Amino acid sequence: MTIGATGGHSNLTQNNFIAQIYSKDVQKFFRRVAVVQDITNTDYFGEIANYGDTVRIIKEPTITIADYTRGLALETQDLVDDEITLTVDQAKYFQFAVDDVEAKVAHHNWTELAIGSAAYTIRDDYDSTILTYMKGQAPSGNTIGSDSATSTGDITSTSAAMDLGYGAGEVSPLRFMARAARQLDDQNVPDDNRWFVADPDFWEIMADENSKILDSRYSHDSDSKLRNGRVTEGIIRGFRCYKSNNLPSATSATNLSLFGHMSSTATASQIAKTEVIRSEFSFADKTRGLHLYGRKTLRTTALGVGYYVID
Repeated sequence: MTIGATGGHSNLTQNNFIAQIYSKDVQKFFRRVAVVQDITNTDYFGEIANYGDTVRIIKEPTITIADYTRGLALETQDLVDDEITLTVDQAKYFQFAVDDVEAKVAHHNWTELAIGSAAYTIRDDYDSTILTYMKGQAPSGNTIGSDSATSTGDITSTSAAMDLGYGAGEVSPLRFMARAARQLDDQNVPDDNRWFVADPDFWEIMADENSKILDSRYSHDSDSKLRNGRVTEGIIRGFRCYKSNNLPSATSATNLSLFGHMSSTATASQIAKTEVIRSEFSFADKTRGLHLYGRKTLRTTALGVGYYVID
């Protein structure tokens, strides 16, 4: 920064007398909320330590029944000890360095700032990756509409995306969610711990002036402290509702949503290592961390995807 001088003025011409003042506040980038930890089975978080670790989840045996008449010789069923294996097969790392001189004269703790940023980036990448995985596990029978650029107001259609809105020939968000609930009902999915994740576009339509469902005067949660993308502390059509910008993109439709039950997918995640080491190339401390995780869909029938367009 320089301050102009009158022509011919020769005092302190280099402007070195002007102090450089740095704010103690740091401008941090906006952060997306994560929802995966709220919508998956995380019972196995503490059971992993290394890449390649496996968690073996025993399946409940299916028991058959038969007709009985007096004197019938009973047949004994052999129990089957089937299992599902969750493998820790995903790994991400971060590493950065702060020079000794930089640490000595810096007006901020750059190591602390960078660790906070790394923690967010790891969580954001994990959230996006798991949501994309879950979308790929949803069976075709649990799909509302289709991944198509063509839209329709027929909620039963399997060849076009739903035309979301309140106009004639459009599907309202509540009708859309009711269809999702019905599809889970058909699969005998329990009513409790159901979830529904959609992008901001969906919730904007839900909050339209024609819909009072998100109005605090009707939901009675104006004082609630919502976290992890929860749209409302209330239940809508049997679902806990979340807003996310980490949903995968549709191929042809403009938007998609995911819905299901918490038991559908198991996740196991761990920051396996964090350490500070001296750099071999300079006078600096390197900070690095390793994130390990695995995911496994346990019940595909408890997962669903819906496609819609907004015009």
